[in-house]
Amino acid sequence: MLKSQKLREVAPEVDPLRIGMGWTSEELKKPQIIVESTYGDSHPGSAHLNTLIKEAEKAVNFFGGKAAKYFTTDICDGQAQGHDGMNYSLASREFIADMIEIQAMATPFDAGIFIASCDKGLPGNLIALARLNIPSIVVTGGIMAAGPNMLTLEQLGTYSAKFERGEISKEEFSFAKENACPSCGACSFMGTASTMQIISEALGLSLPGTALLPVTSPDLLKSSYEAGKRVVELVKEKLFPTDILTEEAFENAIMVHAAIAGSSNALLHIPAIAHEIGIKLSAEKFDEIHRKIPYILNIRPSGFYPGEYFYYAGGVPGIMEEIKKFLHLDVITVTGKTLRENLEKLKKDGYYEKCYLELEKHNIKKDDIIKTINNPIQRQGSIAILKGNLAPEGAVIKHSAVPKEMQDTILKARPFNSEEEAINAILRGNIKPGDAVIIRYEGPKGSGMPEMFYTTEAIASDPKISASIALITDGRFSGATRGPAIGHVSPEAYEGGPIAFIEEGDLIKINVKDRELSIIGIKGKRISAEEIKKILVERKINWKKPESKYKKGPLAIYTRFAVSPMKGGYIDVTDI
Repeated sequence: MLKSQKLREVAPEVDPLRIGMGWTSEELKKPQIIVESTYGDSHPGSAHLNTLIKEAEKAVNFFGGKAAKYFTTDICDGQAQGHDGMNYSLASREFIADMIEIQAMATPFDAGIFIASCDKGLPGNLIALARLNIPSIVVTGGIMAAGPNMLTLEQLGTYSAKFERGEISKEEFSFAKENACPSCGACSFMGTASTMQIISEALGLSLPGTALLPVTSPDLLKSSYEAGKRVVELVKEKLFPTDILTEEAFENAIMVHAAIAGSSNALLHIPAIAHEIGIKLSAEKFDEIHRKIPYILNIRPSGFYPGEYFYYAGGVPGIMEEIKKFLHLDVITVTGKTLRENLEKLKKDGYYEKCYLELEKHNIKKDDIIKTINNPIQRQGSIAILKGNLAPEGAVIKHSAVPKEMQDTILKARPFNSEEEAINAILRGNIKPGDAVIIRYEGPKGSGMPEMFYTTEAIASDPKISASIALITDGRFSGATRGPAIGHVSPEAYEGGPIAFIEEGDLIKINVKDRELSIIGIKGKRISAEEIKKILVERKINWKKPESKYKKGPLAIYTRFAVSPMKGGYIDVTDI
């Protein structure tokens, strides 16, 4: 017996309460499908989702189910920039997942459709989907078009920094702001929103070829309708997320992440999803896979073209065809078929020919966007995990966006205890070539792990320092981050990690090839590793842990119970 029908027997109030919403007696007997979404007027990635919800609902009801719409609106990282709102961003992922769990468990459903687009809303839905483990399918909300002259939102950080330095006029800055987001959808670059839409399909949870569809495409509405049809079939087939989310499926997703130069935030989200079904994904697994999978996608911020061109070049299937020899092709997907079967069907159905039509209009070839593995942009994926006495548990660098001269260098530490202090020093010209800007106490337990987008853009947009300094932090970065930025340094400063003990003038060694991030000198002078070890012990003895910033509310909960970024930054209350 279905869960929903058992509920009707246990709770006699269910029928009259649903009849009060206009449900019929016949609808009460059908499979009950929860349609979860982040719909709301919070940002362009969620404001249009009601159109997708309607299509999914229509299909569910037509093909024998009964849809029930639930909403957990997400916040926007872009609108949270530059103020304390950013501290809520990563924590919101956890509470979105919790709210979905509450909604789906307080009134059990037989299956679910999960509709979201962006940075924390989509990972929150994926975490909840894995936790609930009911037959499920994901509909991703697509991507917006670029503005005039291929203007995209991640360029606003550069425009802002240039305006602050007096390099552009107020009118130029205003034009950029008014034209960077010409439609709904995820921001048109390979940031966290786009990355996680792609990861959803790469995991096998979305219908093939549907991730990152342009919002202007009729195929986006069609994909939602098809998902509504498919979810009713999933109930009958008893296909659960745990059947799809295998270790091999996660490895496929990480391979795709490497090939697209995906957001570093995926290293927080993918392990958190895996954790829900008992799979541990180490940072070393990401590094191992990124070493063997070439980076082949020429999309911003690491590449040239806006994000909408990803679909025109073949989308996720186009990437998978290029790295096919590395993938686990026999994994089961939400179609009920294997990945191998899905890819073959797309070719037979003329999927690629349809995608390429838009490229032809712009006189662009597929290989301009998705390179071949024999002629990649970079022989390895975009992410490396660095370790050393500064980051014993690891740190993350997106080295595809780092100048070659900065991938093996020694810099002089300039430590700051907040992002605000650091960005002020950068904008005032107090940071010089050869400096390592250290921003600490911004990890999950320190402040909720905000991203450092404005700081990285202030650096990347300044030619005097863009290729000669690095930013090192226990916080995280925007998916749009460019330049020499190292984040997720673990253990974080608030937990007494070595980043807390760095002092002005310490020498910091960065070596991407050797995966090293270490303190190698004090007051500008190199000394032995043993001497460094002793000094760090002494500094720790004299260190005083700061008082928590948060005494109540969600950030008090998150900062108290969040695990290391290297594990996924999720809330863990098992030790209470």
